[in-house]
Amino acid sequence: MAAEPPAVAILGAGIAGLVAAHELERLGHSVIVLEGSGRIGGRVFTHRFGSADNAPYADLGAMRIPTGHALTMRYVDELGLTPALRPFRTILSDPNNYLATGRGFVRVRDAAGPVVEDLRCAVPVDSFRRDTVLFCAWLAALARAVGPRALRTGLAAEITPMLRAADRVDLSSYVHGPADRFDLVGAFDTHPQLREACGVRLAGFIDDLLLETGTRLRYLAGGMGRITDRLAARLRGPVLLDREVVSLHVRGDQVLVGLRHRGVDVLSRYPVAVCTLPFSVLRELQLAGLDDDKREVIRSVEYAAATKIALHCREPFWKRAAVSGGASATGGRLRQTYYLPQDGDPALGAVLLGSYAIAEDAAPLGRLPADRRHAASLEELAGLHPELKAPGAVLGAASISWGDHRWSKGCAAHRWRWGKDAAAARAEGMRAARPQGGLFFAGEHCSSTPAWINGAIESALAVTGAVDAALRTGAADRAQRS
Repeated sequence: MAAEPPAVAILGAGIAGLVAAHELERLGHSVIVLEGSGRIGGRVFTHRFGSADNAPYADLGAMRIPTGHALTMRYVDELGLTPALRPFRTILSDPNNYLATGRGFVRVRDAAGPVVEDLRCAVPVDSFRRDTVLFCAWLAALARAVGPRALRTGLAAEITPMLRAADRVDLSSYVHGPADRFDLVGAFDTHPQLREACGVRLAGFIDDLLLETGTRLRYLAGGMGRITDRLAARLRGPVLLDREVVSLHVRGDQVLVGLRHRGVDVLSRYPVAVCTLPFSVLRELQLAGLDDDKREVIRSVEYAAATKIALHCREPFWKRAAVSGGASATGGRLRQTYYLPQDGDPALGAVLLGSYAIAEDAAPLGRLPADRRHAASLEELAGLHPELKAPGAVLGAASISWGDHRWSKGCAAHRWRWGKDAAAARAEGMRAARPQGGLFFAGEHCSSTPAWINGAIESALAVTGAVDAALRTGAADRAQRS
């Protein structure tokens, strides 16, 4: 007797698709995962420089996990990966990281004076207390290092009200060490009125800024791809690669999925399909049977670009300059440069994430062909690290421009929820996730935490419950009719 066809088609083998498949199988449903590209993982992408298990690598997609993201931590634990979690050393976390200032590149340990000078050039600060000025100077420096261009260009207007609010609070206890580093996370946690004083753009970015520059991040030794690899290995149903979705048609109690495989188009029918494709990809497909509101939200969700460029170096030369990790705020086209940990065999070299740029900053290097992109990044970074120009210092390079990537057309749903309260953000996520007949939706764009693995998992768990209920209701209805 031939096996029954799968009850559920999962479109996309990223985090959301694999978690949904895993959870639906746990509930007893048969599942098939269809992936358009030639690999699993989606925007989780660990690139290895070599075929050995301990070869140097760079996470060209997701590369960090906030400790407060309980769903992600839960799956890391279930997959047996908790022992591989390590503290993620973020931008300017090492006193010997570099920061681009008005004086040029300075070490973080020497940056207090230059960042205050940069602030003084932008806004009058002489009438405020020293700790107030340091607070706003470091805040402005970090906003320039990791913030979007719109925030950086209007930073003076954003910081001015912060000076007045901060001067009414004793912030002296948050200034630490001879380098006058400022504990921004502690100050904002203890004094919520500081958050209320932020300008509109800064208020919308402050949570990201504090998270991305704080100590509440982890990485996975061996690469984030270990999560998707282990999820896929646990599935009983097939994960089929090179199955590009070209059309979706919701018709009655069926979802017609048009697939292209090796140049041949095939139409398959499923009682239920879970679409985890980014809306940036979905809106370019042939869609039928969707209502006007669903079409509008698919059109309206914006996606941020991101470009990452990894350099495979013969050795971690930066350690000779006493840089043990973290990231430099390199500015220019590179934006951020990460000194990645060596989890593998040191004899195989080390990896420098020479450039990490997001949103509008991703385009200057991202739009170049890969070879020119690598050469341009190497030339620019050599201004800070001339060791890169030594013969044989760089063994190879790899990069990705997510904004132009065929299977994602963006690194994550754009922060379109900025300036909206939690209730409004939830409402938008629910609108994005709203099903159409037997066609359900999941992915970070359908969650309250877009741009993070946690959001993809959140959406997958929500869709699992909805699909399970729909399948059981359908089975009960069919049994009653028979």
